[in-house]
Amino acid sequence: MIKIANAPCSWGVLEFDLDGKAAGFEQVLDEIRDTGYEGSELGDWGFMPSTPAELKKELDKRKLAMVGAFVPVFMKDKTKHVAGAEVAVKTAKLMADAGYTNAFIVLADDNGSVPERTQNAGRVTVTMGLSAEEWKTFADGANFVAAEVKAKTGLRTVFHHHCAGYVETPEEIDQLMALTDPSLVGLVLDMGHYQFGGGDPMTALVKHQARIWHIHFKDCQPEIAANSRAEGWDYFQSVGKGVFCELGKGAVDFPAIVAELAKQKYAGWIVVEQDVLPGMGNPKVCAQRNRDYIKSLGL
Repeated sequence: MIKIANAPCSWGVLEFDLDGKAAGFEQVLDEIRDTGYEGSELGDWGFMPSTPAELKKELDKRKLAMVGAFVPVFMKDKTKHVAGAEVAVKTAKLMADAGYTNAFIVLADDNGSVPERTQNAGRVTVTMGLSAEEWKTFADGANFVAAEVKAKTGLRTVFHHHCAGYVETPEEIDQLMALTDPSLVGLVLDMGHYQFGGGDPMTALVKHQARIWHIHFKDCQPEIAANSRAEGWDYFQSVGKGVFCELGKGAVDFPAIVAELAKQKYAGWIVVEQDVLPGMGNPKVCAQRNRDYIKSLGL
């Protein structure tokens, strides 16, 4: 049975060092509960309690589950793999020791750290990508982190393709899936990032069915995406302009996706992520409208 969660990034709690003040974890969890969701992702290390007992207490009193934690690692650089794995294992251990043994490490590139990729999010070209040797290093890093997490905590790892990182376009996602171990590295399909990165998420949902262990529902506003490409906005400008809009108000065909998930008998979590910058908009109102929209699709 599919369950629906939300995530701190919908409240402006992002992994980047940005101006503005985001909500605290108590407010985020209260509003996730109040708007009808059943779980949350962790957010940055230290945003929520970092001891298992305290984390479990805060979630239990709101009847919420912990479904995953985002861990960025600069996989292109082999010297960053060990430290990245240590962070991933520490994060996975927190969730596992709190009893969330079905939660995922949501592994990603260190998005926003390479100026060319950040500046050209949503319109990257082949010349901005990885070389064959860099691809091997990148994939080896993903395999290594996932193997360490699995061996030391029992948790599984899914890779999050992401605009402003080295795995953004459909072709780059295909390449990473081809180079990584399918028993170790799954895929979290993020509908909005896939759309903004130049693809139709339905294509990925069918093509990578066996690798999709986790799903993010995010929409992409096509006019804003087109303006981003025309005006040369960077990733953060695009987010600030609302490229990731409320569900059902963008280009992603969610009714078709929900029908395909039913056909595939998908039974994992769907996490709503409407990325906003800190202090931007009214996250609780958006969370409620997003939950109502998903209910209208039968979930």
